Amino acid sequence: MIDKLIEPVSHILDKLIADKDLKTKLQHELNQELHKANMAQLEVNKVEASHRNVFVAGWRPFTGWICALALAYHFIIEPILAFAFIIYGIEVNAPQFDMSSLLTVLMGMLGLGGLRTFEKTKGLAK
Repeated sequence: MIDKLIEPVSHILDKLIADKDLKTKLQHELNQELHKANMAQLEVNKVEASHRNVFVAGWRPFTGWICALALAYHFIIEPILAFAFIIYGIEVNAPQFDMSSLLTVLMGMLGLGGLRTFEKTKGLAK
């Protein structure tokens, strides 16, 4: 993802700066600044996640439950209801939603959840 952010700047550097050494130095400094920004965001995330107040740390579990409910609706509840309505001759158009957006968020959360499980098995978690 960082490459996608740096690529437009790299093209600008290529057009504006002829000296290869200077261009390399500037690109390296840009990479360092982006890394610092990412590390700062990680620290903010750690503080938020460890907070005792549900209004600060609660958005992560809330997002997980919403994703789980939406997934359950899409793959379990809605097909069963549709089948039951067909059996009783009731015509209903159930709402559909964009599963790609849901799965993007859910897979990100499950990936992070997998890292947390790894931490716990190695005894790194509190």
